[in-house]
Amino acid sequence: MREEFLYYIWENHLTHKDLKTTEGEAVDIVATGYRNTDSGPDFLEAKIQIGDKLWAGHVEIHVKSSDWNRHGHQNDKAYKNVILHVVYENDLQVNDIPTLELKERFDESLFAQYQKLIAAKSWIPCEKSIAKVPVFTRLSWLDRMAVERLESKSGTVTKILEANQFDWEDALYKLLMRYFGLKVNNEAFEYLANILPFKTLLKHADNLLQVEAMLMGCAGFLEENFTEEYPLLLKREFNVMKAKFNLLTMPAERWKFMRMRPSNFPTIRLAQMAQLIHKNGPLFSKIKAAKDTAEVKALFDVEASEYWETHWRFGVSTESKPKHLGETTADVLIINAVAPMLFCYGKLHKDESVCETALQFLEDTEAEDNAIIRHYASCGITAENAMQTQALLHLYSYFCKRKRCLDCRIGNVLLK
Repeated sequence: MREEFLYYIWENHLTHKDLKTTEGEAVDIVATGYRNTDSGPDFLEAKIQIGDKLWAGHVEIHVKSSDWNRHGHQNDKAYKNVILHVVYENDLQVNDIPTLELKERFDESLFAQYQKLIAAKSWIPCEKSIAKVPVFTRLSWLDRMAVERLESKSGTVTKILEANQFDWEDALYKLLMRYFGLKVNNEAFEYLANILPFKTLLKHADNLLQVEAMLMGCAGFLEENFTEEYPLLLKREFNVMKAKFNLLTMPAERWKFMRMRPSNFPTIRLAQMAQLIHKNGPLFSKIKAAKDTAEVKALFDVEASEYWETHWRFGVSTESKPKHLGETTADVLIINAVAPMLFCYGKLHKDESVCETALQFLEDTEAEDNAIIRHYASCGITAENAMQTQALLHLYSYFCKRKRCLDCRIGNVLLK
């Protein structure tokens, strides 16, 4: 028997009706209480009728009653308000708290089904049966997963805000920089965002050359001896900005170019970021005012400066091709930066409409394509938009991968 399975039985009222304590007193579960995920008793604020008396307090659950002492609860003040000790097997009378033994007092075939589910060697425990769950159940659970995903990401945003005195524009800049770098260069982009403040770039946002010079210079890309006019011009501008703002320079070796598409080279991404800042200035205020994803995508519709039409890197000429920030990249930025920022803003300002806008932006964005999403598709679960792909990613990371079937609505349906 597993303790988490007993939580599931208790929380879902799956016990038989004629319950009695080990002392023979009738037990009526008026309210199971709510699950405590922190230290202390397992369920808080429960209401239990024991005999002719109604008790209000906490419930502690163990596989064996002797676990009470083994876990050290007898010396812990947090357990003083426990009104019922729920156990699978009463192997030892450990205290004067009423004890409820669940052995043979629920359908134990459920446990066999649960063991079979989590013992599966498939990609996820319910790989062969998830498609059998009613569509409404799946979609409602995915809606919840999407919200949990945004809540998790908004926690990251909050940490950035706490570190920068709640400067929302700077927080968005830092998030955008991270996802401009994709997985390969995200740490380098993050480092650059930390040594080159957005406020500094904003002071010269009306001058594209100076913005690009600061980005390229602080990134360490202007340390070479150039012969072409444009990089020489950037270098001169950067030397002025460096002295003016006491800017730092990171080692160029931190940037990775190998096994990357040229359109994702950090030089191209930084040139596009320069255009984004030059075009929009304080971007977060414009995103807040956007009515739909089309308006947001219009903000991200930028192209690297003229030099980059014939270059992927400094000093290396290629055939002429404009370097637009593509639709796919714009989607990545909406999913990972825009939506979490808006959701966090709505939560902190207690504005549900802004949180709803964040979810709507995800719903209006194309579904992501990655290994996890393709795996779910092979199981019969196809995502229609980015809100559903984000939900599936959260479901996989926090439930399927950890085999938390008992905490999952889909798992609950399959067990029953």
